[in-house]
Amino acid sequence: MELREIEIFLALAEELHFGRTADRLHVTPARVSQAIKKQERTIGAELFKRTSRSVQLTPVGAQLRDGLRAGYQQIQEALAAATAAGRGITGEFHVGYATAWCGDLVVAAADTFRTRHPDCLIHIYESPMLDPIAPLRDGSRDLQLVELPIDEPDIVKGPVLFSEPRALIVPAGHPLAERATVSLEDLAEAPLVTITGQPPYFLDLHYPHRTPKGRPIPRGPSTTAWQEVLALVGAGKGISPTSARAAQYYSRPDIVYVPFDDAPPVEYGLLWSTTGNIPKVRAFVQTVLETAAQTTTV
Repeated sequence: MELREIEIFLALAEELHFGRTADRLHVTPARVSQAIKKQERTIGAELFKRTSRSVQLTPVGAQLRDGLRAGYQQIQEALAAATAAGRGITGEFHVGYATAWCGDLVVAAADTFRTRHPDCLIHIYESPMLDPIAPLRDGSRDLQLVELPIDEPDIVKGPVLFSEPRALIVPAGHPLAERATVSLEDLAEAPLVTITGQPPYFLDLHYPHRTPKGRPIPRGPSTTAWQEVLALVGAGKGISPTSARAAQYYSRPDIVYVPFDDAPPVEYGLLWSTTGNIPKVRAFVQTVLETAAQTTTV
């Protein structure tokens, strides 16, 4: 299957409409139809169910889509990075990060990027906890490295770069502070200090309302500032989940970080706007991926 045929298949798998796919790829609907028929003959199975009213992926088509999508994205990123290197990247590029450990990776990647593209000025910022997507939407950031999940139609979700085990921040002297580990059921033992300004699905994952066994989790105060989370917990106003690595960066005498023994890890990934400067974004994404692979602390 040629690269153009892969592109046509993946576009149709997303659009589920021959006309929109043709418009998106600047080809005719007949070209799209011919490419799909050729692929189906090669594979020996239908990839799409077509009727006069709808286009749907078959199970075989869904399997092919899932198998091709990641590889195609890697090819596109490699081509974009090579093109950027050949043409040169100039101007300014604005990168945000959500946590100190994300900042470490961004700074290291920026150093490499400056060496490759000395005519591009990199600006690095700590992202706000209140609506971290807003800087991408208003154009003040080109790229963000943040906690996931983020699933928005106008935001491209890049690769997950790394994940971190979770811990629970508890007041020093709290019974949970004496434990070697805690479980998600322990969230029902004290008010939960939460963060506001994030998408609902993000909050539901990181600050659930019930434990896995269905016990209600009492709500404590909420804030939009990380340092205020630590202060509220330290003052005995509640407990709050976070990445275990936070203990290395935000140690305080009035709080204790206790690892979870059953919580899923916190994932961190790159985000950018669908309307952003794609050559610069892809070039920086490639640099971040290379830096992450070479960094032993991530």
